[in-house]
Amino acid sequence: MLGAWRSHSDYQSFLVENIQPIYASDKNRVLQFSEALSKLYNLDLDVLKLVLEPYYSNTGSPAKNQPEVFRSFVLMSLLKCHSITKWVYMLHHDDLLCYMIGVSPDNIPGVGTHYDLINRLWLEDPDIEKDRQDSLHPFKRKPRKKLAKNQKLPPRHPGIIQKFVDLALQGKIFESRPEKLLQQIFADVAVRPSANDGILGDIEKLTISGDGTCIKTGGSPFGIRTCDCANKGIFNCDCHRKFSDPDARYGWDSYHETWFYGYSGYFLVTYNEELKFDIPIYLRLVEAPRYDGVTAIIALSEARALYPDFVFDKFIGDCAHDNYPTYHLLNKWNIKPVIPLNKKNKNNSKYQGTIKINENGIPVCMAGLPMVYNGFMKDRNRIKWRCPFATGKVDSCNCKDKCSSSDYGRTVYTKPSSDPRLFTVIPRGSDEWKCEMKKRTSSERVNKRLLNDYELELSKTRGKKRWSFWIMIHSINIHLDARLKKSKFDFISMLDGLLGRVA
Repeated sequence: MLGAWRSHSDYQSFLVENIQPIYASDKNRVLQFSEALSKLYNLDLDVLKLVLEPYYSNTGSPAKNQPEVFRSFVLMSLLKCHSITKWVYMLHHDDLLCYMIGVSPDNIPGVGTHYDLINRLWLEDPDIEKDRQDSLHPFKRKPRKKLAKNQKLPPRHPGIIQKFVDLALQGKIFESRPEKLLQQIFADVAVRPSANDGILGDIEKLTISGDGTCIKTGGSPFGIRTCDCANKGIFNCDCHRKFSDPDARYGWDSYHETWFYGYSGYFLVTYNEELKFDIPIYLRLVEAPRYDGVTAIIALSEARALYPDFVFDKFIGDCAHDNYPTYHLLNKWNIKPVIPLNKKNKNNSKYQGTIKINENGIPVCMAGLPMVYNGFMKDRNRIKWRCPFATGKVDSCNCKDKCSSSDYGRTVYTKPSSDPRLFTVIPRGSDEWKCEMKKRTSSERVNKRLLNDYELELSKTRGKKRWSFWIMIHSINIHLDARLKKSKFDFISMLDGLLGRVA
């Protein structure tokens, strides 16, 4: 059962009360943790109790210090400590760190307590998880064939994206996914408080970008042999082996142009133009070889269920998302797609109309010039285009008399329903399209922050459970960064004021 839960206000009082004497006697000691103290002081974990209560029994010994253990992980992430054993050792030798997580030096949570919280937040049958961990698995050799520059692994199963789109339109999502509780915690502890602070902007008109990233596992791709082939002189066998990370797979890193062993992370991110800050709102870890276009359908479905009060207005993705099922789904959900055309899909257009169009889906006039975007007509669900000469985009036109005698110039319309891939609501190449497309890199910058700023891969973690947990913890810290930047709160300045009033 869930034990006594110290409220956020009580934690704040505890923190100030215990940090004040240390600050008064050794100011520099406290100053080095200034940013971490400011973030922890504002990290409200009261909502976490409501999320966790259903997952604890009503009987048995109470689980103690759960908010403190969670806060301990957040501080680990901030201080870039990657070993729980090492971290607990540090707590035993530094009273300041104990007070920062909300415990006294004689009541420090142990290593097992930390691991227990990770296990409890992963909604998978422990017996199934243990059986998969202990059982033998096929040995997969590293692929030798390399893909072209910036080329991504194609979907392993033809038509799989359409199948997932059909399920999404039926409202079916992976309710039994083991990371569901981690996603809910991230939403309630980080995303919603940020939304309340205005950091996400208008939640009824959100622009989100989605992208995948490669995450190398700490487990070995070679595994541990249990066969006796070596005794028989066979040193290159393909027998089943035991792996420390049985869920890891080989995937292709298109940026570094190399194969990697691990997982693919897929994140949905929104960009705050005022703060110039990238904010993750949804996190998912999948198999390394999974195509981003497939994961995007799952991500959008789960994100809409996770945030029923959010309205996603635009979705920005790279060319891996350029396929008709994705456009169809986004249009059904009234989400404007901002996705560049995949060069490999150049000849896959479904448009069979009489209007001549260029590679960006823009009508071309008799003179061979791209026509000018003149707005989207919601009442008739069509895009209006006008003559480039009549709108002043060109100074002269040899085809004016042949084309139209009207001063308004020739007008044509395209309908997204005719070809949702070519005739997007925000026309390709328009100023609005270019402006929105610049935000696509926000998801890549979040990937960079997780991998580089928070040193995700240096933890050498094994298993989807622990990778998912640490991605959530690091992402919470990204939200704390944004909230601190917006509020400009400084814990040290508050302490100076308190000490001044006491004096």
